[in-house]
Amino acid sequence: MINRILNHLEEWLIAFLIGAATLVIFAAVVHRFLCGVPWIQDYTVRLNVSWAQELCIFMFVWMAKFGAAYGVRTGIHVGVDVIVRKLTGKPQRALILFGLLAGALFTGTVASLGANFVWHMSQTEQTSADLEVPMWWVYLCVPLGSSLMCLRFLQVAWAFAHGAELPHHDHGHVEGVDDFQVDESAAVAGAAKAGRA
Repeated sequence: MINRILNHLEEWLIAFLIGAATLVIFAAVVHRFLCGVPWIQDYTVRLNVSWAQELCIFMFVWMAKFGAAYGVRTGIHVGVDVIVRKLTGKPQRALILFGLLAGALFTGTVASLGANFVWHMSQTEQTSADLEVPMWWVYLCVPLGSSLMCLRFLQVAWAFAHGAELPHHDHGHVEGVDDFQVDESAAVAGAAKAGRA
């Protein structure tokens, strides 16, 4: 169970953040609407939801950092592979491995510098404008997301060095649709069989 969660950590975090951001934005829009309705506005105007926009911005920043790690793990991260596609054999494998390790080095450096920045930020009293949370909480996504991205680069590099294929995304495939089509055909067959009985 823990291994499954760690293998899909990005999806869990992104799904949670998207869901939470959707709820916060929905509540803010409903609040804004109710502030213009007579008799109700006397009560809703007293509620302060000015923090909603700031919270959603912070959640989208966190989603972007963990989305980049997801992109590396699944092979949908943006990359320029013109030269790699022109090569074949050992030179191609060496260049791919070099690119993966360079990505790990870069994201590891960003994670290290980000952790140093967050540490120094935690020594200050700086807070966000609307939420009034410590700003180091917000910037914590840089070392955490970059560390996870570095880990994913290393995992892909290790698997590739040991003979596995690079992860690649099939734009025509939607996960879960194949399962649905099988279930749908079984339901149609079952209904036809029930109709004959």
